[in-house]
Amino acid sequence: MTNVTLQFLGQLATSDPQRHPVVIIGQLSHLKKISYEDVKCKLEPRVSPEIYSLAVASLHPSPTDSCPLWLTYATVAALPSKCSRHNTPSRAHSLTKIIKGCACGTDESFVIVCERSNAFASACAAARAFPQFSRKSGIGASKRKVSIEFLLVGAGSETPLTESELECMLNAANGIRLAGKIVDMPCEDMHTDIFLEEVQTVASDLNITPTIIRGEELQARGMGGIYGVGKAAIHPPALAVLSYTPDGATKNIAWVGKGIVYDTGGLSIKGKTAMCGMKRDCGGAAALLGAFHAAVKQGFTENLHAVFCLAENAVGPKSLRPDDIITLYSGRTVEINNTDAEGRLVLSDGVFYAKKDLKADIILDMATLTGAQGIATGRYHGAFITNNEDWELACSKAGQISGDLVHPMPYCPELHFSEFASALADMKNSVADRSNAQPSCAGLFIGSNIGFDFSGVWIHVDMAFPVSSGERATGYGVALLLSLFGQFSSTPMLQSVAPPIGICDGINHTDESASKRIRLVSDI
Repeated sequence: MTNVTLQFLGQLATSDPQRHPVVIIGQLSHLKKISYEDVKCKLEPRVSPEIYSLAVASLHPSPTDSCPLWLTYATVAALPSKCSRHNTPSRAHSLTKIIKGCACGTDESFVIVCERSNAFASACAAARAFPQFSRKSGIGASKRKVSIEFLLVGAGSETPLTESELECMLNAANGIRLAGKIVDMPCEDMHTDIFLEEVQTVASDLNITPTIIRGEELQARGMGGIYGVGKAAIHPPALAVLSYTPDGATKNIAWVGKGIVYDTGGLSIKGKTAMCGMKRDCGGAAALLGAFHAAVKQGFTENLHAVFCLAENAVGPKSLRPDDIITLYSGRTVEINNTDAEGRLVLSDGVFYAKKDLKADIILDMATLTGAQGIATGRYHGAFITNNEDWELACSKAGQISGDLVHPMPYCPELHFSEFASALADMKNSVADRSNAQPSCAGLFIGSNIGFDFSGVWIHVDMAFPVSSGERATGYGVALLLSLFGQFSSTPMLQSVAPPIGICDGINHTDESASKRIRLVSDI
């Protein structure tokens, strides 16, 4: 493991760049709003006012740019000037890249010059630059501290970030780095049993007793999806639940995460190049764990449940076979036509558990579900579908605010769900036509288990590509969830980054006759 400790400061701490390197980062327009006097405590006695002014004047971001101020120990860097309507105003992705590229590997500071509205996303972007897991020899022996210091400009800049805001940033950063660590670790170090240990560690810190259904008990309880996918592995599959139930809560919110700790594809086995990186197939569950920890630490005001659907899709004598028919927790039967479409099976049990056992009003599932997500929305934007238009707008907005970008896919069960038609069971687990809205169809398979007439809110987030950047995990999903559900937090910072629309009721107002026409689950 790497031994990097992050700290967030609302004011600049005095330091000499020779002993404590510094990088000053911001949009060029923001850098021009501050003077040398504002940052001299980070630069003296090595950098003069003239050198600093000349360096800022020399910046021509395309899309980014940087200029050394004193050897490699002091640098000023500019974020992209342009930002389209589907990007994050914080320029979070560029900020992470600049920090990674400029990091010296010692105790150092990064000064982020930004507007107050972008401080949360900027803190989350900084956290992504410092992953926790590494097996490189010689790394991890020495500890170092990295300071992320904020210099605010624009509206609200008269008051520095408060201790409450800095604590919120730290908890979010810790959640992102926890999620990233889990995703980066190979399956030998992060199999289902160890993932459960991570769940129990969070539970202990929050004084919560987890619910764990494991191995043969899954089969006995009727959870044929999780059991079927994971039954061939050495380490048994499990469904784990963390529940936070504060006094005065009136809503039940459930987050359901796909936790496939390794995905060989099963008997529909992946190729030798396609299998590399499948340790990341637990990215949805990892994000939920990090977000749950941060959300509860920051004072969540409603009932919040995190449901982890954990399994290893291994090959062995007990592997699920194509042509097998399994029964999910919802009672629906599934004819297996692709064992590599396993994530939707485990999540189907998870979302129905959220509905039936947890009585959830709002259910969000998150998963590295389809390769088609990357084709549809790319490497930076997750794809999502939802049965509620207000929450569709809220998800998109939360993505822009938090830096975990998402983009909506069509929600149209009456046109797409027929892709799963089976002559022998209620449905097959993979589509007939792979060119027909795959991210939407895969999500609809999961949603069918709670019923398309579900009166609450259901959201499905596919983050197969944003879960990593290059060979490292991004911790994607933590910031998105904290922003999207920020209205249910007692923390002012999370409230301020929550989508500003009235979505508290969590009721899905659909056309009743249309719901009846497309109803696919009866008497669940």
